[in-house]
Amino acid sequence: MGTITHFRDLYVQAFENCKPEILVTILKVYSVFCALMLFMAVYAFMYRALNGFDF
Repeated sequence: MGTITHFRDLYVQAFENCKPEILVTILKVYSVFCALMLFMAVYAFMYRALNGFDF
């Protein structure tokens, strides 16, 4: 749990006192999008690995 808290603190500190606000919002949305894409890639790989790489 400490690792997740550390990553959250790094994420919050990265966007402190940043201007303009619209750019900060776009970067936050993009970082969530990248995290979702990474999760989907790992999920797809695990799904294929557990099912014998059937296409």
